Amino acid sequence: MPGQERLKTLEYNPTEIMARLVTLIVHPDPQVRETMRSLLEPTDLLRVLGEAVSSDEVLELLEAVPYGVLFLGVDIKGDLCGFDLARKLMARKNRPALVFIARDEGKAFDAFELGATDYLLWPVTPERLQRTFERLKQFKAHFKLIDPSRDWKDKPAPGNGEEADEEREQTLQLPLGEEEEEFFLKELRQAWDFNKRLSSPVEIEKLAINLDGKAVLVPYNQIIFVEAFEDYSYVHTANQKFLTSYRLKVLEDRLRHHRFFRVHRKYLVNLDMVTEVASLPGSNFMLRTAGRTRIELPISRRRIGQLKQILGL
Repeated sequence: MPGQERLKTLEYNPTEIMARLVTLIVHPDPQVRETMRSLLEPTDLLRVLGEAVSSDEVLELLEAVPYGVLFLGVDIKGDLCGFDLARKLMARKNRPALVFIARDEGKAFDAFELGATDYLLWPVTPERLQRTFERLKQFKAHFKLIDPSRDWKDKPAPGNGEEADEEREQTLQLPLGEEEEEFFLKELRQAWDFNKRLSSPVEIEKLAINLDGKAVLVPYNQIIFVEAFEDYSYVHTANQKFLTSYRLKVLEDRLRHHRFFRVHRKYLVNLDMVTEVASLPGSNFMLRTAGRTRIELPISRRRIGQLKQILGL
């Protein structure tokens, strides 16, 4: 069974799993997996419950464990690459959050097109990872935490003594082949010093837009506002207007942590670009933005209160 080829003893109980997002680390490099695990362990948001190197292992493990988050390498082993696996997982009713791990930002556009929660450049620092945690907190707020498995749910309530202890905690042992065990332990020893060699990664605060067959990366701080257009959206900067395949809701979820606010069902605005909020006849409101050409956008009545609170008005 491929999914059992990771040398790990996984201990859990249903109560703990329901309190945290169960997490799987998927990457072919053992150093990346071990370092990622050490970075995730301190947080109370996630519970790392397994590692995998291939898409086949992931699909097998998903049959037994209700994973809420996958930290997923762009290039993994198996019949499916990281993005093909992501597409398969996105078709699930209770789909997990996906945090891609990559060496460069070349595939960031594809990742966010698939609805990825985040895209991390490796190596990653604990400080950069804090932003990922904030996004995962937002994901957890609407993620349906399901029962870990039918076997756990159907077990009778534990009694007293040793039997109760066995019922509260179960252990899944994943043995490793002799040859792979030697390789794993060698890589594990090298991983102890890995954090010392981490360099500061480039943080992606850019929106990848497909323009004439190439990805254009637009810095968030250059975006003035985003306008909904049918199932697409226009991204407006001071000098250009880009038609993108993003839905406005997708960009709202992605940019809300970067001081963007949805003032209207059709408009998402960079609050750093707002210069004036004005009232109009009939209890209507509008705002004006910075730039060589001043832009006026309507504010829906149900959103004006929250906007004023954010702006301190």
